[in-house]
Amino acid sequence: MFYRPEDGHGLPHNPFNAIITPRPIGWISTRSAEGVNNLAPYSFFNGAAYFPPQVMFASTGAKADQDNTKDSVANIEATGVFCVNIVEYAMRDAMNVTSETLSKEIDEFARAELASEECQTIPCARIAAAPAALECKLTQIVTLPGDSNRVVFGEVTGIHLRDDCLKNGKFDVTTYTPLARMGYRDYTTVTDLFSLARPDD
Repeated sequence: MFYRPEDGHGLPHNPFNAIITPRPIGWISTRSAEGVNNLAPYSFFNGAAYFPPQVMFASTGAKADQDNTKDSVANIEATGVFCVNIVEYAMRDAMNVTSETLSKEIDEFARAELASEECQTIPCARIAAAPAALECKLTQIVTLPGDSNRVVFGEVTGIHLRDDCLKNGKFDVTTYTPLARMGYRDYTTVTDLFSLARPDD
């Protein structure tokens, strides 16, 4: 099968998200200029550079009570900071609660019954029990073609690692079972690892 996206795929469901899988989930916490905490999951998320460490996430929609974007992007534009919380399988239901489209006055930490802690390098809340959290300062927001498509880049200024996830000097993802996004409404978990030596090692 071949199709041009501009012509449509002709399938019952769009296969695009199912092709680009698995995708890590950036559980983005922000705070509005008015002081309201916000928390939302984004599966167009990844690392972008090592030195200095940088990450990115993409927002692809808008809310009626924001100016052609979502709460996360609006808050980051206003404050210049955000935090990426890593999602574990045990928090899947809480993560799903925070995916609901709500008024910008709603605190998703409270709605999902998640304990928060203040970040150390930025004025923002993070999920206290997350396996890891990346405190970030905004470097740029890029507007992409299409309606409400924005990519947020940030430099990591602080990193939290949950103590039980450190094994023999490594951050061991098998200790908490990372949650990843597939296509449609599907998710998966990371449970098994294998290593490959690079040819130039």
